[in-house]
Amino acid sequence: MRLLVQRVSRARVEVAHETARETMGEIGPGLLALAGFGQADTLALPGTRVWDTLCAKLFDLRIFPDADGKLNLSLRETGGGLLLVSQFTLYADTRRGRRPSFTDAAAPDVARALYDRLALDLAAAAPGPFAQGVFGAEMWLDFVNWGPVTILLDSAEYSQA
Repeated sequence: MRLLVQRVSRARVEVAHETARETMGEIGPGLLALAGFGQADTLALPGTRVWDTLCAKLFDLRIFPDADGKLNLSLRETGGGLLLVSQFTLYADTRRGRRPSFTDAAAPDVARALYDRLALDLAAAAPGPFAQGVFGAEMWLDFVNWGPVTILLDSAEYSQA
């Protein structure tokens, strides 16, 4: 599992709905988390130490400024929003040619089940507003990266610990 986390002052996700776009989720200050799942991720991942560690890390990263402007506060401490969006392209392989390969991404049925579970777990633990995109849909993201602060959390880095 990979989570690309961006601190945002605002974020919104829209999906195509017949002839117009529909806003599916929107937050103010908080985190935009793009979630992708790889071939090594199975339906046994939820509830494991790695899963729990990544979910907790998302809420506990000290990437929000305190009163002195130092990055000392977490999403849990600020009560900010969390917008979760599925993003299989986090597993793009660009080593050969100009067209990315996505063979390292999990199969859609596995990825959907993992994304749905991740959304349930994060929504239940979110300290503030929670919103999400639609798995497999073409989406438009409108956000302001605050900082900019962008951090990659990769389960492969936590499975060895």
